[in-house]
Amino acid sequence: MGALHESMLEYKKQLKKGAIQQAYKGLIEYIMGLRTYFQKKYPEYFVSGSIYYGYMDMTYFALVPSSLKKHRLKIAVVFNYETFRFEVWLSGANRQVLEKYWTLIKESGWNKYRLVPQEEKWVDSILEHVLVEDPDFSEPDSLTTQIEKATLKFTRDVENFLSRQ
Repeated sequence: MGALHESMLEYKKQLKKGAIQQAYKGLIEYIMGLRTYFQKKYPEYFVSGSIYYGYMDMTYFALVPSSLKKHRLKIAVVFNYETFRFEVWLSGANRQVLEKYWTLIKESGWNKYRLVPQEEKWVDSILEHVLVEDPDFSEPDSLTTQIEKATLKFTRDVENFLSRQ
């Protein structure tokens, strides 16, 4: 049997239990609510109209403050399935934008946040930062507050960095 076939048999077995569907549905509903929360609370930000659902590797939505829009940069609020945590990423409109700002940050020596290593760069992000290491979904309001505060701090720090360049 091939690896895909074996994986599909395991996937089928796990799906029959029902917990995966329940957890995935709850996670997606939470992220949709989080996106709506940012849309309503921060009308000065462009909040993407859609969510990237991924392949159970990451699910995210983007925020674009006007200060970053002119640079063609965006903030992504990401749920990373592998590490099972929420992260925030600085990303760009395309590879040229990613490369430009990756190089700018690298050459400046600014190291407040994790600069994506060169071998990984220009895939999805320039900078990455953990928002919530071990999210507690039993307290969604508290989780939202944690994500909000850390996302805003990350955004302000990036804005301040860019204003000094």
